[in-house]
Amino acid sequence: MPAFADAARAGAVLTLDLAAVRANYRQLRALGGSAVCAAVMKADAYGLGMEQVAPALALEGCRVFFTAHLGEGMRLRQLLPAGCGIYVLHGPPPGTAHDFLEHDLVPVLNDPGQLQEWRACARRLGRALPAAIQADTGMSRMGLAAADLAALSADPGWLAGVRPQLFMSHLACADEPAHPMNGLQRRRFEQLREVFPGVPASLANSSAVFLGTDYHYDLLRPGAALYGINPQPGAPNPLRQAVSLAARIVQVRTVREGDIVGYGARYVAGGTRRIATIALGYADGWQRALTGRGQAFVDGMAVPFAGTVSMDSITLDVTGIPEARVAPGQLVELLGARQGVDEVAAQAGTIGYEVLTRLGSRFHRVYRDDDRG
Repeated sequence: MPAFADAARAGAVLTLDLAAVRANYRQLRALGGSAVCAAVMKADAYGLGMEQVAPALALEGCRVFFTAHLGEGMRLRQLLPAGCGIYVLHGPPPGTAHDFLEHDLVPVLNDPGQLQEWRACARRLGRALPAAIQADTGMSRMGLAAADLAALSADPGWLAGVRPQLFMSHLACADEPAHPMNGLQRRRFEQLREVFPGVPASLANSSAVFLGTDYHYDLLRPGAALYGINPQPGAPNPLRQAVSLAARIVQVRTVREGDIVGYGARYVAGGTRRIATIALGYADGWQRALTGRGQAFVDGMAVPFAGTVSMDSITLDVTGIPEARVAPGQLVELLGARQGVDEVAAQAGTIGYEVLTRLGSRFHRVYRDDDRG
């Protein structure tokens, strides 16, 4: 079936510029100097499609990838060429060690129980098994606490059967360059790293890549920055926007003074207005919090949301826009050159990561790579 036919039937069209993703990867890799630049593919490549993004980055030279869950890692393994490493951030759920071995995945061990299970598997097989070790340096989310490491390392054989390939931690406030937690966590990381002499180290997520070489160590782990999310909110974004979204107009009507628009009668027309309804709503990830705050664009002109964001639709005030430009079937821009993911996130009172990962499955998706044809 021709792609244009699918697009015509869809309520909205989401476009991912793979050339921009690859350009962002190259920029991050260059900032890291001698550090290896990995790519985080969790949540289906932040909602944008692991099947398309991962192979594009592999062609760009990326050879190390991260997922959050085991199932994501198993799926990712089918998409990558031989020789690519895949780390699973949440480690092995109980009883799943065989899945890691079958699919050539490396667990990130976060607590003593995961370490013990991985060691037990190694004993059964009679060989050392690769793993990453994560330490908690102050985020209190995942990773071995300093007390865990001290207790475990008191036993000379605590890593018997485990071949550490990476020692890592995660920063809580990397998107705030002046936050004292960054320096505190780095110092703690340095101290704990002494337990793993000679093991490659990793501390930098997307934002930490921009904190400087003190945070780069041996391996960078960018995720959302690949898609143009600003790694340092409040500063100019150095990355290319990779995501655009346009929704189709379903209906256009004129309302009079005093007419209400949408659920809850939150919008009352202050005069004669033209209202366009578009086929996109909170079921597609366009949050209800954007009610009264959001906007779309027609021919570069901003048109505000009028009324409550619904499950499948949003109403726009298109008063003053030429009628030929807001007819049913035409597309209006929600994400693009005039409004990026970070701007939408600010309107919704959230972060760009949440906007991306909420993007729904009903869009017609277009993957463009102008650098490769």
